[in-house]
Amino acid sequence: MWLDIPQINQKARRNTMKDNFTRKYRQTLLLGLIKVIQELFPEEMLKIPYSILDGVYCEFSGSLVSPREVRQIETALKSWAYNKNCIEFLGKEENFHIYKLDEAIIKSIYSAFEDTSAIKDFRLIPFQPGFILDFSDESGYLADFVLPKKLSATYTETQRWLEVLDLAEVKDVNSYIRNGHSIDLINIAEALQEKKIADIADIITNENKNVRIVLISGPSSSGKTTFTHRLSTQLIVNGLKPISLSLDNYYLNRENIPRDASGQLDFDTLYSLDLALLNEHLDKLIMGETVQTPVFNFFTGKRNLDGNCIRLDSDNILLVEGIHALNPGLLTINRNSFFKVYISALFLLNIDRHNRVPTTEARLIRRIVRDDKFRGFGPERTLNQWPSVRRGENTSVFRYQEEADIMFNSSLLFEMNALRSFAEPLLEKIQETNMFYDTSIRLLNLLSFFEPMDTSNIPLNSILREFIGGSIYSE
Repeated sequence: MWLDIPQINQKARRNTMKDNFTRKYRQTLLLGLIKVIQELFPEEMLKIPYSILDGVYCEFSGSLVSPREVRQIETALKSWAYNKNCIEFLGKEENFHIYKLDEAIIKSIYSAFEDTSAIKDFRLIPFQPGFILDFSDESGYLADFVLPKKLSATYTETQRWLEVLDLAEVKDVNSYIRNGHSIDLINIAEALQEKKIADIADIITNENKNVRIVLISGPSSSGKTTFTHRLSTQLIVNGLKPISLSLDNYYLNRENIPRDASGQLDFDTLYSLDLALLNEHLDKLIMGETVQTPVFNFFTGKRNLDGNCIRLDSDNILLVEGIHALNPGLLTINRNSFFKVYISALFLLNIDRHNRVPTTEARLIRRIVRDDKFRGFGPERTLNQWPSVRRGENTSVFRYQEEADIMFNSSLLFEMNALRSFAEPLLEKIQETNMFYDTSIRLLNLLSFFEPMDTSNIPLNSILREFIGGSIYSE
């Protein structure tokens, strides 16, 4: 059943406008980057495979971009951006926006500004074999850039795997589906994920003998629930007996939850949890004692202290999931006793070498489908909540991702093809007068590049089942 559409307020409208501005701003700079590189290095093929922090990673196909060349590109791009150059929109073709920048004709899946007058500060950072185009925030501020080495390695691993399989672009996956080989595609993608989960279980079991607790965190719609179940299965294969524990049950009573700057209850702060009780319980569990965990009731906002009684025997391992699981301030117990896993849907299958699919868009589409399927939320409600979700992720999840001992990419190379038939009808219901209409059109345009596929052959333990339904782990 659909719930009432949330009241559209000025804050939500401002969030939508800000998001649209940021997207146009970044796309405008990317168009300029493509133009500049075509002029400076006409023999090179620029690839823009993925985002990293507040920027995007770029490289030349088959060749190294030297630091000197990066400075040369940056100088030319700033000269173009800071001189109010015009960007001519020629129309749409096959769902691409076609732009003309001087003599360069460039296809883009997203719209851009009419000129460069809104462009503020940015920089290019050498990162071999390519470089990172780092964007400023809306005020023009450029934060200190600290390379996320583990996240970057995860991106690189996925990118190389796609290239080995000759599945670097959406058209390659579409060809599999059109030729009747979607089952092969599903089997390959699911086998890779199962292998990675088994590898993580082996690392926990064989290389970390003192580990009694596995902490699991990731942003919204990353598939944490299914991942935790599947990791549990692989740990059982290795002779361990996993026990699950949710950090949500350690929330303070609602009247004790800290408030944010606007006076709202701040469930995203670490201090919304009863850290003393959590550490007391985990310390006792490691010592072999029995504890009675609390159960938090989200309807009453109260915590019941008479929850499940659990104990860790020598062959038990505790799986703890929650948005704060990677925060170094969460636990005071011995660091050797726990292992941290970061999970996110890092979708790297791009439309073409210049047009990537933002991982945030892929997660948003997952969430729209899941919210309709399991929560009765229409897409307007999901879109209305999304800016708040993103703020919580930036505060509580992304800043701690490098704390992880290992990362897991939960994206599946066929997932946008599978999600299309679920998401399209929902997004098409959003009327032109609705403030989320432009967002719905943007997402529909993105989905149009993916050939729809039959989802009946997707395994019942697939991470995608957490969103489209039919999971064996559904409660």
